[in-house]
Amino acid sequence: MNDLPHSAFVLNLRWDILGFNAPADTLFGFGKHAPERRNLLWLLFTDPLLHQRVDAWEEQAPLMLSSFRHDFTRGTQEADIRELVNELERVSPEFKHWWRQHDVHASCNGLRKLATPFEHTSLTVDEDRHLRLVVYAQQQPRD
Repeated sequence: MNDLPHSAFVLNLRWDILGFNAPADTLFGFGKHAPERRNLLWLLFTDPLLHQRVDAWEEQAPLMLSSFRHDFTRGTQEADIRELVNELERVSPEFKHWWRQHDVHASCNGLRKLATPFEHTSLTVDEDRHLRLVVYAQQQPRD
């Protein structure tokens, strides 16, 4: 897997996955979902594959959720972002519990443990449209 290009996808403020490359699809399984369900937060809390892929899910999911809350505060006037939260509260007890804790952290960057550790970062590609490119690179062993 080290010789594959980095996994990359584009997110909006609601964390909808607007585009992704083949390595990201292999890693996260985005393509098996209908376009209207390709939302990173939705998949994190409802997709068994992603739940299994995220190592120590119970530790990482609340951190990712708190990063989403950072974006949520910028988009609270948008009905679709509020509807996503309401729907997740209905279908995921974990989401509901952690969402009501009101934790907020800066955007997610750093080390994410999936099947193997990945370094990830996000780059703003269009501030006005709140678009970010998220890149995952398999962490290389250190000598």
